[in-house]
Amino acid sequence: MNARATGAGLLTAAALVLLGALPADAAEALPPAPTPEQAASAPGTLDTLSRFFARDGAVARSAAAPRVEGRSVPVRILSPDFVAGKPGAPVARVEFRASRAVSSDGQKASLWTVERAGGWQVVNIATGDDEIRYAELGGGGLVFREPQIDAWYVQNGAKVLPLDEDAVRAVGRNGTSLAGYRERVARAYGDKLPGSAYAKKGTAGGYGGPGAAASAAGPMTGPAAEPGAGAAVTVASATAGAGAGLALLLVSVAAVRRRRATTRES
Repeated sequence: MNARATGAGLLTAAALVLLGALPADAAEALPPAPTPEQAASAPGTLDTLSRFFARDGAVARSAAAPRVEGRSVPVRILSPDFVAGKPGAPVARVEFRASRAVSSDGQKASLWTVERAGGWQVVNIATGDDEIRYAELGGGGLVFREPQIDAWYVQNGAKVLPLDEDAVRAVGRNGTSLAGYRERVARAYGDKLPGSAYAKKGTAGGYGGPGAAASAAGPMTGPAAEPGAGAAVTVASATAGAGAGLALLLVSVAAVRRRRATTRES
């Protein structure tokens, strides 16, 4: 089994099993902003980005000069309702918004924001700009991610087309019909939906629940992880106020991205 597939396996429960809200009094690092763009470009966020880009000595923190480019994009994830065959359910639903950040030496990162009482808040910084790049490649269609296999697609009407090689392996280079895609994900994940025995066990792709997933992805507590702690830095402690399902998703994507980077370097 390749490293990417191993990492993607833990995403099944994270994306399809939505747990309750996290405690409302969880620590916050940055106050909410009126818009995702303002949250992404806030001074506190830029300071955290400088530390993020400076990890492992890639660039001096004082010279990172991070900037946020363009507008945020909605990031859609495969919907459990679609997998379950709920009438009228869209193939994916918006989980957060992402903005592209760039450092002075060309490094890119994706800033994830969620809406909270009073505005928007950055909850995660992830290596690379997959979310924005695939939204641009979608050409106006409904772009979404199937996190279990780290695949990106675009839905154009009744057609689902692949945007990366993982999606090509899943549906072929010419894509498939929306109905055909529904049949595929129902076979793959129909037994992992909320309320299933899989969900009740609290496992995530072989990891022993949220705590184990967090350990696999690196430290996720405190206002911000120290540079070098992993491929993602959390800006808000455990995404306070956001759904725990989203918190698990943030952890899981960080794990997959780090495994993917490790695979490419080896």
